[in-house]
Amino acid sequence: MPTTLTPRQTAILTQAQQKGRVLVEDLSKVFGTTPQTIRKDLQVLADAHQVMRFHGGASLIAGVEYVHFEARQAIAAAQKERIGAAVANRIPNNVALMINVGTTTAAVARALRRHIGLKIVTDNVNIANELRASSGVEIIVPGGVVRRSDGAILGGAAVDFIRQFRADVAVIGASAIARDGTLLDFDLREAHVARAIIDNARHVILAADGSKFERPAPVQIGHLRQVQTFVTDECPHAEIVELCDKLGVELVEAG
Repeated sequence: MPTTLTPRQTAILTQAQQKGRVLVEDLSKVFGTTPQTIRKDLQVLADAHQVMRFHGGASLIAGVEYVHFEARQAIAAAQKERIGAAVANRIPNNVALMINVGTTTAAVARALRRHIGLKIVTDNVNIANELRASSGVEIIVPGGVVRRSDGAILGGAAVDFIRQFRADVAVIGASAIARDGTLLDFDLREAHVARAIIDNARHVILAADGSKFERPAPVQIGHLRQVQTFVTDECPHAEIVELCDKLGVELVEAG
């Protein structure tokens, strides 16, 4: 039978879905309880195959669905809108564009509404809906399985469809960015789609807010070396700044 979670355990799982990982010390302060109690809560979530324990905390297991798209949009919302505007300013009119699923990439889509002559392939029904009324934009979506939580279109059919196109620009997001430049996600199916988008674009723009530097994720999408422009609100890690410089990646801080 499915495990019945307490309200606190449900709230802890929601934090894990939003951040990718949670720490015992932080949760103890948030919920006003002992670290031992939090460890027991995390063990319940681990036994229910929702998180994976590590020393001092837990991380979301690959394949566990994110919190719903609407709730994720509220996280770092102002930063995402600034990133979206900065990315849109770098995309000319009359180009072929790919945009993958994400709340930051959705902010880019909103900022593109006044562009003209865009042909956009996207693997997300929310992004398609954001742009469908824009007179200067033609929207193309692949077939596949629609993930309930955020409208991502997943599966082999989506990957095969995307590989039929060659985009001038691709805008991608990432659930996490490791300090060695590896781009990460939680869902292997989504990673397959993101890789197809990266492989079939002449210029790749990574759009990710600063919180993505502080979270882990288990599935590799790609690496910063495959990106030409990286737009974030701020980049707090010297290693990433130096890596962008070494790889020739334009780093734009929109914060």
